[in-house]
Amino acid sequence: MSSELRYTATTQTEHLHARYTGTGHADVTKYEWLTHQHRDTCATIIGQPTLASYLAIADGESIGRIKFEMTERMLQPCGPPPAKDDD
Repeated sequence: MSSELRYTATTQTEHLHARYTGTGHADVTKYEWLTHQHRDTCATIIGQPTLASYLAIADGESIGRIKFEMTERMLQPCGPPPAKDDD
């Protein structure tokens, strides 16, 4: 019985959040969610050579330049974070 209680739905979601930071939770802001989405997209483009070559052909740039631009875009993909309200 105790082994069943250790692996509940709460521990499953905590494990997923620890493993995949972009999965989100109830308190994720719109900015954080969009930032995760843009970073995942850039990482996918960098990691898959066919997507990088497709973008390189479409933009008329080299594959190395596309990967460099995607890497730099991962720093702040949605611009600076919005000001926080301290209420």
